[in-house]
Amino acid sequence: MSDMLDSLSRNGPHNGPRNGALSPLARLVATADGLVRAVAQPDLVQAVIRLALAVPFWRSGILKWDGFLQLNDTAIDLFSQEFMLHLPGGPYPFPAPAVMAFLSGCGEIIFPTLLVLGLATRFAGLGLVFMTCIVELTVPDGWPIHITWAAMALAIMRYGPGRLSLDHLIARIAGAAHR
Repeated sequence: MSDMLDSLSRNGPHNGPRNGALSPLARLVATADGLVRAVAQPDLVQAVIRLALAVPFWRSGILKWDGFLQLNDTAIDLFSQEFMLHLPGGPYPFPAPAVMAFLSGCGEIIFPTLLVLGLATRFAGLGLVFMTCIVELTVPDGWPIHITWAAMALAIMRYGPGRLSLDHLIARIAGAAHR
């Protein structure tokens, strides 16, 4: 035991024979970290998050329409007969199911479109957080997916759309006009 303590006091805790063995591993980890950072640029990550959140809402929304501002009967039937709000003491039917179906269908088309374009991005993220809360109240067993949507929407709201967006372009043009 005293030999080990003497060795540590002479060489320090990080200068033992293991340090040489860890150096290649440390270099490998550092190289991998650098590669990941090079690929996962913040602006690319923000664009991918916007797209990933837009897809499920768009796919749901596109199924609700028969034409421009013409809801299909299935969408109205879902809100009239199938979907229920799971609140304490419930479940309860949706109030004004035709209006709720229309608003849902509009939100599921407009907000994803705004996200993909990177236009009014934080507003679109807020709209999808609100819609996610309603979806969670309607389908409470879907929380593992819903929490993922909420996390993406909150990240978009917090960090914005990134430079690969119309919001960024508009801000640059507006900034240039004020100089």
